[in-house]
Parts: sequence; C-alpha cells; structure tokens
Amino acid sequence: MKRHIIDGNDCIINRASPANQVAEFQFAAGDVIGLDIFVSTGEGKPREDDSRCTVFKRELEQVYNLKMKSARAFFVEVNKRFPTLPFSLRSMTDQVAAKVGVRECTNHDLLVPYPVLTERQGEYVAHFKATVVVQPRSTAVICGNTPIDTSRFTSEHSVVDADMVALLAKDLWKKPKKNAAATTAATTTQ
Repeated sequence: MKRHIIDGNDCIINRASPANQVAEFQFAAGDVIGLDIFVSTGEGKPREDDSRCTVFKRELEQVYNLKMKSARAFFVEVNKRFPTLPFSLRSMTDQVAAKVGVRECTNHDLLVPYPVLTERQGEYVAHFKATVVVQPRSTAVICGNTPIDTSRFTSEHSVVDADMVALLAKDLWKKPKKNAAATTAATTTQ
C-alpha cells in the first residue's frame, strides 16, 4: 500500500495460473501490506453474485464528462468525501441520486465496484481484512487485529513440514525481547 492508495503494485496471489502471474518481491522495513483473506465453506472458488453491489472505489486514472446532472452531483460528492478510499452508497447524503449516479459512473469506469462473492446454495464466504506494517525488528497489525477463531474452520489441506508448523505456531505480532544480561556481557567484553 502507498499513501492514499490501497491497491499497490506488489501482490501475493492464492493460486498462480498462466493468466494471473505476479512478480516476486521481498518484504522490507517500512512496507505496509493490506491482507485480504477469503474463507469459504465450499470448494474455495467464489464467484460474483447477482446481488447489487453497494461498495465502490474511485478509479483515479479515468476521466469522463458525465451527462446526467444527478450523476455529476454524485461524482462531485465522491471526489470531495472519498477521493481514494472505498465508500458505501449508504454514506451518501442523497441516496436516490446516488443510485442513479453510480450506474453512469460504473458504465464509464469512473468507479470500481467491490462485488458480492458467493458459492453454491448453502455455502458461506467470509472476508477478513487487515493492514500490517513491517517494522525494522517486528511486524504490527494496525487495522483488523481481531483474532480469527480457527477452531471454527476445517480443511482437507494442511501444512506437513514440521519447521513450517512451528513457524506458524509462533506469535508473529510481538517483538522479541532483548536479553539485558547478554547485552551487558557483550558490551563489557568489547
């Protein structure tokens, strides 16, 4: 992530395919990462639902002169109140005009919709988000730090490597404490 931009250049994808390839990168101190985690009770292949989308984000690179007066008023409010971050149609002052304006804005790619994802009938899809900061000696969750109860989820896949299981069992969000005695001993011997 960058300042005022929630979709950065680097990303980690769940499953690489010939159509979806990303470049490898390494985490460095000062990086801010937005994690989107999808959990499903089904096959793990969510698809877009026909339900009406109500969450949108402004596409900054697109420019178009809207024709309808209500669409222009809606777009001016979006640019003033939500220039770069996602917003819900509920947060608009005139929701009727917003429903009209959002259609013209999405038709001309001025807004990016966040679609509703579903699986088969009777299956559930959950979406967890978190913002993580990589610091010089640790990592910190600055948003979305609600712990996920993993005992509620089961999967046919599991990690079998013992070293990886030990690494996953560690608490990654706490700084390792310095040993005061070892630091004192190291400074006296120099």
